[in-house]
Amino acid sequence: MLTATKSIIEKAWDDRSLLDQEETRHHIRQVIEWLDKGKIRVAEPSGIKWIVNEWIKKAVILYFPIQSMKTIAADPFEYHDKIDLKHGYRELGVRVVPNAIARYGAYIASGVIMMPSFINIGAYVDSGTMVDTWATVGSCAQVGKNVHLSGGVGIGGVLEPVQAAPVIIEDNCFIGSRCIVVEGVHVEREAVLGANVVLTGSTKIIDVSGAEPIEYKGIVPSRSVVIPGTISKKFPAGEYQVPVALIIGKRKETTDLKTSLNNALREYDVSV
Repeated sequence: MLTATKSIIEKAWDDRSLLDQEETRHHIRQVIEWLDKGKIRVAEPSGIKWIVNEWIKKAVILYFPIQSMKTIAADPFEYHDKIDLKHGYRELGVRVVPNAIARYGAYIASGVIMMPSFINIGAYVDSGTMVDTWATVGSCAQVGKNVHLSGGVGIGGVLEPVQAAPVIIEDNCFIGSRCIVVEGVHVEREAVLGANVVLTGSTKIIDVSGAEPIEYKGIVPSRSVVIPGTISKKFPAGEYQVPVALIIGKRKETTDLKTSLNNALREYDVSV
């Protein structure tokens, strides 16, 4: 079934006239339903790597043109959109505070808590995760178990280009207030980002905890404690400070995971 659906999606991607066929529409909608229930994922771990399922991203993109705009009532609120709102939270075991919104096609596991926040289609949010007030989980972003996305966090989405990896936040990470993580950045297990850290695909991530700096791009190593910083860069008009992320240490193995999400920052005199 999966192989047949993938083939139909790939053909429709190359020939959009196939979107007029009911069979094609059925398979696109089937993919969105599988995403919604967590049966498939846009990206998934495979050993030490993550694999991006490009054909699933294609299905998400193709879902929009086959959907019609309609009024969605969520008394006392009203919306006008192509994508339904997710529903059935009690049966899913998800706590949803008023004004939290998730779109149909986003998987939200049992035990997730959604404060007033937004989770977009194609996203995957695993069990025990807190999506705090005004946090955003973008399309196709992958968020692991027991993650805390603090207030105002922006986890970027990605649909096109289809080969681009989504943002990945692995298990037991703590993402501090107003952090921005976009452009396919991969935050490995148990990492802690202090408030206002901004990570893009080109942001320099510099480990300054040792005698010599070690530079990364696009990935935060597991258990890293990260704060915002700056570095000098020369431009034609002069030398200016540009933002970087600084790894100042590692979470201690002896500290309980749940408490260390906050304490790991405080141990380095950094605000959450």
